[in-house]
This record gives sequence, structure tokens and C-alpha cells, in this order.
Amino acid sequence: MMSRLGVCFMGVLAHLPLPLLRGIGALLGRLLFVLAAPRRKITLRNLELCFPEASEAQRTQWARESFIVFCQTWLDRSWLWSAPQSVVERRVKLKGAVHELEGDVPTIIFAPHFYGMDAGGLVLPLRTQRAFTSIFSTHPDPAIDKWFMQGRQRFGDVRMLNRADGVKPIIGNLRKGGLLYLLPDMDFGAGESIFVPFYGVQTATVPSLSRFARLGRAKVIGMYTRLTPEGYVAELTPAWDHYPTDDVEADTARMNRELETYINTMPGQYYWVHKRFKTRPEAQASVYE
Repeated sequence: MMSRLGVCFMGVLAHLPLPLLRGIGALLGRLLFVLAAPRRKITLRNLELCFPEASEAQRTQWARESFIVFCQTWLDRSWLWSAPQSVVERRVKLKGAVHELEGDVPTIIFAPHFYGMDAGGLVLPLRTQRAFTSIFSTHPDPAIDKWFMQGRQRFGDVRMLNRADGVKPIIGNLRKGGLLYLLPDMDFGAGESIFVPFYGVQTATVPSLSRFARLGRAKVIGMYTRLTPEGYVAELTPAWDHYPTDDVEADTARMNRELETYINTMPGQYYWVHKRFKTRPEAQASVYE
């Protein structure tokens, strides 16, 4: 019942002016930064591992910004998923190599976990009629999960797949000339990962980008979504040269390097609250103790 009421309340928030909604998000983010001590420690530890040369004050500033942007983007889902299409088109801009969406060449969009990822994923089907597939984990709360699924599929020909659905529907859609919106930059455990560098730290990384690109005979483009005062800007990159190769490990390491390049432009907008380095190589101690 509380979840359903929360979803209804988000529908009310959709009518607020964006500056007011963002102000509420900023207030909640600052409060959460103080109260959510375990997540604050995880965020600060991640930033320490990835930016050891930065001052403690700088990393704290990025961590606080991360909590603020987390709350702002959560509240923004109110209008992203229920406001008129014209509002979404006005507030969410797509720029960069948009021409890569044209034609019917199988295409994987590497869309890492910047907080604005849902805004970027929502605007893509407004710019192409191609079948669009994405993979998300099921939310444990049924009401929230339904809200997420309906919101993410509100425009275009979008099919949301559960991770448990396997690879066949993913590869099938790619080989028919579809798009795959892929977010492989989380720690899903040793069973699904290989260890490659991420900011110089050996990191359990899912090699699905390289494997799906080879199996689907697909090109890969990057998409990085930035929160702005006016809404969001999602930037598409040109197709990656010489990708994929026959070396899955090298391809996965390259994926992390491409990601680092964009994180460096907006460190406070990446999903640092996740235990990115939870899975360690054999005999290595946890970095979060």
C-alpha cells in the first residue's frame, strides 16, 4: 500500500516546476548524505580508490553531489514517466553521433550507470523506430517494479528483459537490426565476471558488451547522460573502432577505459553508492572493511 501511495505521489510531483523539484531533491540528498552512513562510507571509499590523487575535501564534495543527484534523478522520474511527451522532449536533449541510430546495423548502446541513465534511455525511442531491448533486474517491490517497467517502456517499441531471461531474445533482436541498451558496469559477482582494471584497480567486470557485440554482429556506441539545470543531455559517441575483437579481456578493459573518460567529466554523477569493488580476486581482502 505504501509503495502504491508513493507512486501516486510521484504523479503529483510531476506537475511541480523543475527548479522546485530539483531543490527538494537537493535537500533530500544532503539529508541522506548525513543519515545514510553505510552508503556514504561506500561512496567515499570508491572515490578514494578511483581518485587517490584528489584531496579528501574534493572527494567529499563529489560524494555529497552523488547523493544529491541520486535524489534529484529519482524525483525526476515523476515527470519522465508521466508528464506529456512534449515536456520530456523539451527537457531531455539527445546530441552527439545521433546518426549512429539510423539504418538497420545491429547496435549496442553502452549506457553506464550515471544517475541520468533513465532519462537517456527514455529519449532514445523518441528518435528512432527501431526495436529497442534493455535488461534490468527486477525490483523486489512489485508496485515499484511495475512503475519502473511501465515508465521505461512508455515510448517506442521497447522490450524490457529480466536478467533471468537469458541471451537468446537479446541476440535475436540484435540480428534483426534492433538496438540493445546495455548497462554492464556493476559488480554481479565472480561467476559472471572477469577481472580487468578500472581506475587501476582489478575489478570484477561483466564481459557481456564484447560477447553480445560478437554474437549479434553489432557495432557499439556509448551514451552518457548528464543532469543539467534544464533537464538532461544524453550524448552519443561514434561507433567504437575495432570493437569487438577476439580478445574478450582486452575488450572489457577497453570498456572500462571508455567509461573512465566520461566519469572524469562528471565524477559526482556516477553511481558510487554501489559496492563496485565488492568481488575481489582470490585471496584478496575486502576493500570495504
